[in-house]
Amino acid sequence: MIRIVIAEDQRMMLGALGSLLNLEDDMEVIGKASNGQEAIDLVRKLQPDVCIMDIEMPEKSGLEAAEELKGFDCKLIILTTFARTGYFQRALKAGVSGYLLKDSPSEELASSIRFCLAGKRIYAPELMDDVYSEENPLTEREKEVLELVADGKNTQEIAEELRIKTGTVRNYISAILEKLEVKNRIEAITQSKEKGWFK
Repeated sequence: MIRIVIAEDQRMMLGALGSLLNLEDDMEVIGKASNGQEAIDLVRKLQPDVCIMDIEMPEKSGLEAAEELKGFDCKLIILTTFARTGYFQRALKAGVSGYLLKDSPSEELASSIRFCLAGKRIYAPELMDDVYSEENPLTEREKEVLELVADGKNTQEIAEELRIKTGTVRNYISAILEKLEVKNRIEAITQSKEKGWFK
């Protein structure tokens, strides 16, 4: 019997997933969590074969929980509505066995669980396309400037740190906004985080 813990903050979704998996002859849902911290606690206590987690949950996100459970003897599968490259890359680094989207057909979930338990990995195909197609268009210097902007530094502070003129910093920022096709610094930072471009 495959023993499963599910972590999902939407109660209806949590109940539906539990019922769906319990219908499978070889599966049993042994624990349900409504946030990332509960998921970590349940996995440590119940030692399931598989933990299925949403990403955006209170207390700890599914990605933070996955990072904390890395190396633990339990297959982790992310089940989310978010097909974001940054999330996916973070999940890969945390060693998850699967990254599935909630709009996939329900029968895919059970077969994906069996697939992961056989030692294989399964990822939503649309994410694989994104990972290989989305190259960061910024130069090394532009990346450096954007990371300093993300650290909360102003134009003057960036100029001092990089030993360049404030006008040069402004030129870099204009180039960054143009290349990323965004209106302001906040959008540039958000987009870079979502695509997993920050170190």
